[in-house]
Amino acid sequence: MEHLVTSIDVATFTGEYPYRQLAKNSPDWLVAQLDRLGLNQAWVGYLPAILHRDPRPGNEVLHRVIAQHAERLRPVPTVDPRLPHWEEDIDAAVQAGVPSIRAYPMQQGLDPAGAEMRALARAAASASLPLTLTVRFEDLRQRHPLDTAADLPGAALRSLARCDPDLRILVAHADRTLVEEVHFGLTPDEGQRLLWDISWIWGPPENHLSLLLRTVGVERFTFGSGMPLRIPDAVMAKLDLLDLSELDRAAITGGNLERWSSL
Repeated sequence: MEHLVTSIDVATFTGEYPYRQLAKNSPDWLVAQLDRLGLNQAWVGYLPAILHRDPRPGNEVLHRVIAQHAERLRPVPTVDPRLPHWEEDIDAAVQAGVPSIRAYPMQQGLDPAGAEMRALARAAASASLPLTLTVRFEDLRQRHPLDTAADLPGAALRSLARCDPDLRILVAHADRTLVEEVHFGLTPDEGQRLLWDISWIWGPPENHLSLLLRTVGVERFTFGSGMPLRIPDAVMAKLDLLDLSELDRAAITGGNLERWSSL
């Protein structure tokens, strides 16, 4: 494998997607992609849980299907703070040693900055679990007519970041506009608790990623691909086309995540 520094893809999924057929979506396929790209590990969500009224059965499936790849694939279960006894899902996540929990407020029909999401954010912070939030899954132009969920708004991210000083938020699939809107609207202490994956940030010729690394800081970004919904090679190509030192590349592919996870 080419890049053997600790390298983690924080934005991957397994399972069927509600709106289109995926050619490859199995844990075995994910591991094969990690090997091909030179990545050590991936954080994995369960795609069907995005729209499930109760994500708990899907979390059980997620744990089960990736169990044989426990060293390479780490489960990131979904929590819905409207369900009875949802706090027990946080306890179960801690006991399972997961690296983060997920919520999809726009798809789950939650106010992204409302009381329920703030309660979830505070519970995650109390349990020392990062909260992973996904801005979008597909470009607006690609979406099925029934996929009417809006993108996660920057105002909600700022509100959640401020609701607990110990909360860490991993933001997946954000573009340059959202990163700038949120980052420059937070204090330095608040901003350091957010980590952004690079999957949706444009590389050449627009070079949005290069600009953000200079203005926001290399330390604020980590590797995420969005596979199997997106092609992981595109994210790797963006890194290859940047004039990055080996130290900065290692930071983006794993070092920043390791540091942020220990905050």
